[in-house]
Formats: sequence, C-alpha cells, structure tokens
Amino acid sequence: MNPTSSSSSSSSKSETMNPKKQTQYQNIIVMRHGDRIDNFDPLWISTAPRPWDPPLVEEGRVRAFCTARKFRNLFGYPLHRVFVSPFIRCIQTAKEAVIALSAIHDNPEALTGDSLPIDPSKIKVSVEYGLCEMMSRRAIRLEVAPKDGNWGFDISEREAMLPAGTVDKNVARVYKELPKWEEPLSDTRARYEKIVKDLADKHPTENLLLVTHGEGVGAAFSSFKKGTEVYEVDYCGYVELRRPIFKKDQSFTAGEFEVLTNTGQTGVKYSI
Repeated sequence: MNPTSSSSSSSSKSETMNPKKQTQYQNIIVMRHGDRIDNFDPLWISTAPRPWDPPLVEEGRVRAFCTARKFRNLFGYPLHRVFVSPFIRCIQTAKEAVIALSAIHDNPEALTGDSLPIDPSKIKVSVEYGLCEMMSRRAIRLEVAPKDGNWGFDISEREAMLPAGTVDKNVARVYKELPKWEEPLSDTRARYEKIVKDLADKHPTENLLLVTHGEGVGAAFSSFKKGTEVYEVDYCGYVELRRPIFKKDQSFTAGEFEVLTNTGQTGVKYSI
C-alpha cells in the first residue's frame, strides 16, 4: 500500500495504512511465468512423465529473477505477498521472484537466486489454484493432458520448492481445487478477473504479486481497462494495477482498479 500515489517510499506494512492520510492505494502486479522448456525443446514432451506441466529453462529462471529484481527499484512501494499458480513453471518463477524481492543484499551480478541469502520475513508466498492455466485444449493439447484426469498437483510438494521460511500455510486458498477440464474460455477469463479481486479483497492492506499464465495477465489487463484486447504477453510480462482503499474504523472499502501499464511497456501488447 502507498499513501498518496504509486511512487511512495518503501514503508513497512504497519506504516502503509496511515489513518491521517485521505487516500491509500493497494497495488497488484500480475505477471506471466518465465520461458518454458517445451517451447525450446520439442522432444521434451515425448519423454516427460508430466508433459502438461513443463518447467522453466535456465533463461526462464534468469528472466524471472531479473524481472523481480527490477521491481525493487521500479515501484515506489514494497510487495508483501506472492500468490502463484500450482504449475511448476509458475512455482519456479515465483521462487526466483521471492528471492529477488527478499534478498538481504542486492547483487547486481547475480542472474538467478542461487545461493543468495534472503530475509524470509520480507515477503510471503502461497499457492492458489485460481491462478492456474486455462484448463482446456486452448492451452493444453488434448494428447498432452493426463488421460486419467489426474493432474497430480501435490501442494505440499510445490510449497517445498519455494524458498524456506516464505510459505504462508495459514492463508486459505480461494479456489479449493483445480477448475474442471474443458473450462470454457469465458469462464477462464471470468476466473482470472475474479481471483485478482478476491485476493486483493482478502489482503486490502498489502501489495500483491500474482504469478500466473499469459491468459491470466491478459484477462487482468482487459478486465480493468475496458475496450482493450490483449494480443501478446511476453514471458514474465506483467500488468500493474492499483485501486484506492478507504479505511473506516476497522473495516476497509475499495475503489475500482486502474491499469497503470501502457502497451508494450512491460511485455503486454494490446489494441483498442
């Protein structure tokens, strides 16, 4: 949260909701995962035990880390929480992002988070089913999807992949399970819009980073910037949203989201 605009100083969470200020803002970053292996190695799928769940290539880890490290200086506010899709490419992206955002010392020569010490109190991360990939053949080819319908997402296993001490297991997931297979596109886009709002409403005093998929970033953009159509989201492309938060006694109400991202500026291209 920042007290007057999207370029406030990096205050602590206890300082971000100053009752003496008339307007505070909640900031949400919705980011796509990094470069996935099946788009670089066409033979990977033929031998993969989980072909519907490709990991990142090394370039994807580098892109994720460097993008999140840029956030530390680009925005005038801290990010308090990360929510991430259970797909492994998103988990690996979130891992690099969390390390970049919580590193004790910013090493400009580091390309990934390997061996960087972190302060796990700086940011918390949770896995959220509502941020998952489009559950249809529009995103996952039918011959790649599990034949028995078992997607095999072990949340405890995914949490163990994230930096030690950063996982918040006390946060209840908005979506308790994966959306059903062959989810209609209109339902997918509505889900992405809903999960942004739901997570923001659950944590109104905190700024959030949501790590999801390309369609999720596009839907977050077009849902809150009416009359636009996103036609491309680069790896680790992201959209920056903010909304005013009004505090009364111990409750909070929120205004409408505003999109702060311009076309092509952050790897998101759209038309009007």
